Amino acid sequence: MDSAEIGIGEVVRRSGVPASTLRYYEERGLIAAVRRQGLTRVFSVAVLQQLALIAVCRNAGFSLDEIASMFSTDGRPSPDRGMLAAKADELDATISRLASIRDELRHAAACPAPSHLECPSFRRVLAAELPRPS
Repeated sequence: MDSAEIGIGEVVRRSGVPASTLRYYEERGLIAAVRRQGLTRVFSVAVLQQLALIAVCRNAGFSLDEIASMFSTDGRPSPDRGMLAAKADELDATISRLASIRDELRHAAACPAPSHLECPSFRRVLAAELPRPS
């Protein structure tokens, strides 16, 4: 095995990604083995960077199809900057919404109202989750 190549077991050990997930990512075209050594898949060490990008993108909420589009045909990361900016904007909106809910819940937890349902702040949280009439 070339020093720039590692077996699937070493990829699992170094990345923390289970072998079954690696095989699935390979089926989906997200990563590719450079060859096989018997029944064992052998990868370029660059697969570790690919897996790190996949993990970041998954944590950001990208779908596997969206992530697949971020790699060029040779496996190098080539994300669309507009797509990254749009996801960052989406995350900003989610963070803002969750921070507001967190603040309302903290207030409701300390609210002196006899019941949470009597707390105006908690009632705003509940109302925000109701579907809007069309």
